[in-house]
Amino acid sequence: MTYVVGRRPTEAEMEAARGRSIPDVIAPNLAVLFCGINPGLWSGATGRHFARPGNRFWPALYASGFTPRRYAPGEQESLVTFGLGITNVVARATASADELTRDEYQAGYVTLAAKVRRYTPVWLAVVGVVAYRFAFGRPKAVVGKQDETIGTTRIWVLPNPSGLNAHWTPAALAGEFARLRREAVGARRGPRA
Repeated sequence: MTYVVGRRPTEAEMEAARGRSIPDVIAPNLAVLFCGINPGLWSGATGRHFARPGNRFWPALYASGFTPRRYAPGEQESLVTFGLGITNVVARATASADELTRDEYQAGYVTLAAKVRRYTPVWLAVVGVVAYRFAFGRPKAVVGKQDETIGTTRIWVLPNPSGLNAHWTPAALAGEFARLRREAVGARRGPRA
């Protein structure tokens, strides 16, 4: 069964997406590389990051000033023109991040660190403090700018934009994205991609 762009994936398509990975949106020298925990089944079925309706990633990008308008998951490749990209700690699509093991987080960190060293974004924005704690081995980490780096890349931890994350209102989430944006404005290495 093949997903048709523009329609809601069926339950069968989402179940078939279990374990899939989706391509990164990435280029050298980005200002910010956003890093999700792992793709959900909706994202796995559609091949788009943060694709489930109700996920607040795309609205937060716009509300924080990272993009001039609200983009949709199907336009994810456009982010590179703004110096932005998307990847994940763990590539495997699951129904819930609770299905991931500590070993997957640790292996994901190794892969992520190699990717960051290769593409050298100015900032790595880990979207989800729990993912950061598990993958980076920082059990007491909090949202915001981190002291550690990967090579020359600085790290910022953002709240998880899932609609299930009731601890962060849309306005508070956009505010935290905006704090990162203020740090990242003009922070692109080398020529535009």
